[in-house]
Amino acid sequence: MGTLFQALLAALRLVASLDAGVLEYASRSLGIALIATLLASLAGVPAGVWLAEVEFRGKRAVVTVLNTLLSVPTVVVGLLVYAFISRHGPLGGLGLLFTVPGVIAGEIVLILPLVTAFTLAAVSRVDRDVRSTALSLGASATQALQAVVRESRFGILAAIIAAFGRVVGEVGVATILGGNADAFTRTITTAIVLEVNMGRFELALALGLVLLSLSFGINVMLQLVQGEGRRR
Repeated sequence: MGTLFQALLAALRLVASLDAGVLEYASRSLGIALIATLLASLAGVPAGVWLAEVEFRGKRAVVTVLNTLLSVPTVVVGLLVYAFISRHGPLGGLGLLFTVPGVIAGEIVLILPLVTAFTLAAVSRVDRDVRSTALSLGASATQALQAVVRESRFGILAAIIAAFGRVVGEVGVATILGGNADAFTRTITTAIVLEVNMGRFELALALGLVLLSLSFGINVMLQLVQGEGRRR
């Protein structure tokens, strides 16, 4: 117990002193998470809105597959993307393996189903009267759709925040596609695994505290967004 307490104090000192290693891994993790979330949202939000608004044969099967992808282990996603971007894969010529862009690509694949599914759920919950009311007031089909999306905006924002939280705490994809290379692709989560394996618990705990702080902040934002959505 004493050893753990001493390690925790050392970890707090590392965080308080803005240790270079902690800052490097935290900034890289945040950069990867922000870019991956942005790109996944640019594709996933329109896809979710389209799935919610358009009826077509096989839609239920598509939604079932989409929901199934939410539970795919991150290491499986990492292996799948690895097969595509490795030297002998279809995209091997792009040189993405063991690079930050390669990790970002894997994270996009990981959270794209999440953004799409959660956006679909958010838009589907909006009362259909919103569309019919807008049309009855002379709105065009595009304007009516905009009204539906506007009413769903808090749910869509919650989907984006949840996707960011999924990425920032992810380790499987980052390890497989990034290779955990120091000063290049190492993130908070992969650094924690490495430091624990090497017995450097102080730095591992410091990184863990940073990750917990990020997770807490993400959950606070999510609760605020959901609370605002319920009040409207």
